[in-house]
Amino acid sequence: MLDWESIDTVLLDMDGTLLDLHFDNHFWLEFVPHKYAELKGLSIEEAKANCTAQTTAVAGTLDWYCLDYWSDRLGLDIPQLKEEVAHLINVLPDVTEFLDALAARGKRRVLVTNAHRKSLDLKMRKTHLDQHLDCLISSHDFGHAKEFDEFWPALQQIEPFNPNRTLFVDDSLHVLKSAERYGIANIVAITFPDSRQEKRQVTDFIPVEGFSELLPGLLKA
Repeated sequence: MLDWESIDTVLLDMDGTLLDLHFDNHFWLEFVPHKYAELKGLSIEEAKANCTAQTTAVAGTLDWYCLDYWSDRLGLDIPQLKEEVAHLINVLPDVTEFLDALAARGKRRVLVTNAHRKSLDLKMRKTHLDQHLDCLISSHDFGHAKEFDEFWPALQQIEPFNPNRTLFVDDSLHVLKSAERYGIANIVAITFPDSRQEKRQVTDFIPVEGFSELLPGLLKA
């Protein structure tokens, strides 16, 4: 599936790639609307509609991923609310084995996420995945989300990589297409990012349910 001899750097998304997207889906689609309903005296249905309208308006931008933005917009302490349901944060199957196998093969392991630094810090504190990675990068450091073409040259300024010898793994098709436009040669799409939802159908990139499908080739190469 992949020629590991031709790959030096592996760029990895966090939510839905290394971590189960169930936490984020539950948090934003259920937990936050319930707290917002309590704060504003709304029904759950009204609160969900209100929250959905606000998130849709900034989808794909850094604001969509910014905890400070949502704390201000919703009048809720979003980082504190995340702490309340942090027990739902889970590493997806075979992730640590895959990361350690990359290290054994001398590949550079770089986490590249749109998550706000406060969310990134919480998740590393809960999972200790930072011990299996060489570098942690948030798009908030650059002012551009991964969906935007401006993100990639900004990333390359602080994390030099050869696009022709790089693997990028993500669950967002918009982000994967952005990476493709930048010329990253090896692109893998995670099709089972949320353990509580159905598998997604992907045809534009190499589709895998999880890292168990990449491990055999990496260990054999």
